[in-house]
Amino acid sequence: VELPATLFVFDLPSFAGFDLRKLPLKDRKGILAPLLPEAGPVRYADHVAGAGEAMYDAARELGVEGIMAKQASSPYVGGRSPRWKKLPLSRTGDFVVCGFTAPKGARVGIGALHLGAYVDGKLVYVGRVGTGFSDDELRTWAETLSPRKRKTPPCRGVAVKSAGHFWVRPERVVEVEYKTLTHEGSLRHPRFLREREDKDPKECVLEGPLPNATAEADDPPEPPPPAPVEKAVNFTNLDKVFWPDAGYTKGNLLEYHAAVKDWILPYLADRPLVLTRYPDGIEGKSFYQKNAPDFVPSWVRTESVYSESSGKEVRYLVCDDVESLLYIVNSGAIPLHLWSSRVADLPHPDWCILDLDPKGAPFRDVVTLARAIHDLGEEIGLPTRVKTSGSTGLHVLIPLGGQCTYEQSRTLGHLLSRVIEARHPRIATTARHIPSRKGRVYLDYLQNRHGQLLVAPYSVRPLPGAPVSTPLEWKEVNGRLDPRKYHLGNILARLKRKTKDPLLDVLTVKPDLVGALAALSEEIADLG
Repeated sequence: VELPATLFVFDLPSFAGFDLRKLPLKDRKGILAPLLPEAGPVRYADHVAGAGEAMYDAARELGVEGIMAKQASSPYVGGRSPRWKKLPLSRTGDFVVCGFTAPKGARVGIGALHLGAYVDGKLVYVGRVGTGFSDDELRTWAETLSPRKRKTPPCRGVAVKSAGHFWVRPERVVEVEYKTLTHEGSLRHPRFLREREDKDPKECVLEGPLPNATAEADDPPEPPPPAPVEKAVNFTNLDKVFWPDAGYTKGNLLEYHAAVKDWILPYLADRPLVLTRYPDGIEGKSFYQKNAPDFVPSWVRTESVYSESSGKEVRYLVCDDVESLLYIVNSGAIPLHLWSSRVADLPHPDWCILDLDPKGAPFRDVVTLARAIHDLGEEIGLPTRVKTSGSTGLHVLIPLGGQCTYEQSRTLGHLLSRVIEARHPRIATTARHIPSRKGRVYLDYLQNRHGQLLVAPYSVRPLPGAPVSTPLEWKEVNGRLDPRKYHLGNILARLKRKTKDPLLDVLTVKPDLVGALAALSEEIADLG
């Protein structure tokens, strides 16, 4: 069945050749309203003035995701503006714990809790929640639920058949924050808040029927096979020149990512991704994109992560397959910046990064300090890996194996930097203030923070010549190294000569951090 689309128009930046952007919003809408028909596929989006709280309450009653608040006197500006605010709606509810999933990667305890609620006296599955837990809570839930396992789901409407899912007696209750219920009856963007020991599971009631509510609890029907999802990317503007100096086009950028997919995707998979988009190439306007837009295809994965600084959820893109990669690049994204941790275990980064930033210092000093970090790692039993930044510096990565928090990783980076600075005081500094560096290479360990980003290995940079952030073997870090020689025009030829990625095991190596830190402590003590 085809459903007609309706376009709701809420602003008018220009009309009949006149630029209206400097007019107040209320005046622009006053010009817009009489131009549109009252019915049909294009309609005027009206507003409510002076009754924001009532509007907010009404939106909550309707179950929509939120409302927009706009300053009536605001001019039109591109991008985000503090004069337009999105007011998302969240709700909380109590749900019965029906099971749990096994943890993946370095995550401890459990992966997520399976939840249910009562509808017309029957316990019905409403999805799972995997965010909002501390490590201690994850371990406690694993200890609590393991003795309560049962073979079959205690709730109706469960279609999960794969391994790694466990069911328990429905005896415990949790409070969860969520946006709304999907059409399939699952919680949308749930976040664990707390356990409700004061609540009886029978009190966890949802009003009205839900899909799958008729399925038997102990004999769930075999679900129909899912319809295949067509992951089609509609490529656009392939001939647009993105790097005028070298003549590389958007099509060249897409061809590169299609060819390098097996090299870059292991680093992107399961990580929140942040884009900088250049729709008109590196000499045009660019914009930073953290929140995934609403029009992203359903087959492109997104994950919501709560931001402590902003007090709201950020919906990140996650690039797990080549179709998603090409969709993202086709949007004009050039550098791909990623978190150091994975969605499955956000508190624990996979690596500690030392960013060697010359800012005018000679590149030979960058090489000297990178080699010094490698040698220090050899001394204390700490493995190190290296790549070009794609700009002027080098990135030295220390595998952590998910054993550290971000704070611990930052401390490790600080201690390593202190030793290197003490050994090479004429060329190394940890001073953030640029004038204080006095021509020395900055050892930046502060990128080891929750939510800080690293340019992905094999990512192209929006700089003249289209340089690529390239993993290196340590023997290549020498006086002949020139990071500018790795670029969009020759990187594929380099990869054809390589049998393996020298950086890849930064994702899996689990070093003896206790022993390394003990040895590093002795080095620090010797500094006096």
